[in-house]
Amino acid sequence: MPQNGTCLIRNNSYFKVMNFKNLAMWAIIVVMTIGLYNMFNNSNRTINNNNKIIFSEFLSEVDNGRVVQVEIQGNNIKGVMSNGERFTTYSPNDPNLIEKLSSKGVSISASPTEEKMPSLFGVLLSWFPMLLLIAVWIFFMRQMQGGKGGAMGFGRSKAKMMNQLKGKVNFNDVAGVDEAKEELEEVVEFLKDPKKFSRLGGKIPRGALLVGPPGTGKTLLARAVAGEAGVPFFTISGSDFVEMFVGVGASRVRDMFDQGKKNAPCIIFIDEIDAVGRSRGAGLGGGNDEREQTLNQLLVEMDGFDTNEGVIIIAATNRPDVLDPALLRPGRFDRQVVVSLPDIIGREKILKVHAKKISMAPDVNLRTIARGTPGFSGADLANLVNESALLAARKNKRIVTYQEFEEAKDKVMMGAERRSMVMTDEEKKLTAYHEAGHAVVTINEKAAYPIHKATIIPRGRALGMVMQLPEKDELSQTREQLHAQMAIAMGGRVAEEIIFGWDKVTTGAASDIEQATKRARAMVMRAGLSKELGPIAYGENEEEVFLGRSVARQQNMSEETARKVDSEIKKIVEEGYERAKKVLNEKIDDLHKLAKALLVYETLTGDEIKDLIQKNIYPSNKEDLKVEDDNQDSALGSIGLKPKIIH
Repeated sequence: MPQNGTCLIRNNSYFKVMNFKNLAMWAIIVVMTIGLYNMFNNSNRTINNNNKIIFSEFLSEVDNGRVVQVEIQGNNIKGVMSNGERFTTYSPNDPNLIEKLSSKGVSISASPTEEKMPSLFGVLLSWFPMLLLIAVWIFFMRQMQGGKGGAMGFGRSKAKMMNQLKGKVNFNDVAGVDEAKEELEEVVEFLKDPKKFSRLGGKIPRGALLVGPPGTGKTLLARAVAGEAGVPFFTISGSDFVEMFVGVGASRVRDMFDQGKKNAPCIIFIDEIDAVGRSRGAGLGGGNDEREQTLNQLLVEMDGFDTNEGVIIIAATNRPDVLDPALLRPGRFDRQVVVSLPDIIGREKILKVHAKKISMAPDVNLRTIARGTPGFSGADLANLVNESALLAARKNKRIVTYQEFEEAKDKVMMGAERRSMVMTDEEKKLTAYHEAGHAVVTINEKAAYPIHKATIIPRGRALGMVMQLPEKDELSQTREQLHAQMAIAMGGRVAEEIIFGWDKVTTGAASDIEQATKRARAMVMRAGLSKELGPIAYGENEEEVFLGRSVARQQNMSEETARKVDSEIKKIVEEGYERAKKVLNEKIDDLHKLAKALLVYETLTGDEIKDLIQKNIYPSNKEDLKVEDDNQDSALGSIGLKPKIIH
């Protein structure tokens, strides 16, 4: 039963540090500007304080005989009074000035105007505005380019050498993807001993594309190749090629391959290549936008007239369907390595790799944990081991026991418990019957997966949950299993209607209904499991949500076919609803018994649920909950509920 209103709190310390650095830079620039301005003003004040007099006053002093010495340099006059005071003035072109000074007995010295070279301070002062403008421009360019290569380093590649990074790994650190390792081990062996293959006429592969769901270890495999190859290894993200300037991405591709040629043989790893390798012609700019120009340059560099011998490209993506076909052809990416979710043997190997880093109790069986984690990726399993270690540390334990692994598995699968969440008694009863409805239908459906755990403790966004685990890894599902899952999804809503009545039904089954509808749509449109529509795939874009006629036209589907699809989806969902109603009406006593147990225990394992329903055996030390089968009504009355059967 999902609950809306979750919120995320993100740590902004990094952004605060960057903002502080930017403010500090601007503060330094402002202080320097004010300081230079004050120095310039002070120099002017010094000049102004040299007792400058006007020319008429100078003539009066000469007539009074108070001027004893002058030095004439062009139109500038410096002199000394009879009292020793110095003065300066500016003289117009007066032809009678020399004669007047001579008649008064003034000592005269004259020299031409000197063309002095400007001082270093004067040059800096005159060029300061331009230098400041250039500094600000460089600062903003470095911000846009991430500080790499300076302001003129737009076209420089952002690829990093792997030997500059810490934490190298090798193939011994990679588990659960044996086939993918074999493919890449061949590449490593070719780099170590190319003559072994060239002797038979073989050529080094140009590229290998790692394809698989998120968290399966594609980047880890690339790091292992770097650790094993012993050759230069460059790593870059697909988004690092594209910037705001046109042509920058193509220039960076050229620079990256130039670096590869200088260090050949070498490996270049491009992570998330779908950021730049999407099919061309789908953008707003046609074939001239920046991303497509970057892709064109990448295609040419990988297999064009000027081939790059000794440069191997390893790329990773979890969306191979959006990549351009020209990028996937042999000669560019010669092999596609599928990195799929690990099976039970692979999960056990992955757990062993990560369990080496923690202190684990000897009674922990990793094979059991692997059996209980179907569908987990390598990243999920690493998170599981880490969460179990954190739980053990929180309990002040020195070793990690099986209990911590189980709690961590529930946390990863279902979310963290929210025991502090306040729920009314009525909400708890409704949640208990909702989850009991799921569980009872699950037990009575032969094709259903076994129940792993049922709980009414809020976890994540859900108020309660019934979790199923398959007994073995399954690659496909039968029609019988899909219809069983449909009935199980409807079990919670049907239980609410039976116990509380039509008017008391809540929105708690919204997620169940959504999942059932998606499953029914996939059965009809993708798997061809509808008798009415037959084994035909409807709709070109499988990820697009089908919402009616407008989308049906985009998917080349007629309105009549769209109505049939809607009708079949509704029919499959309603069949699941009717199956759940039939089971719960027949097993109403089991529904009450299990709901009452959930209200007290809050969490029950699959074995405890089976023992309770099939053998009437309650968990140990809880015999006070046991009631006689013939006195079920009194037990219901003790929790304030009466059954309401819907026929």
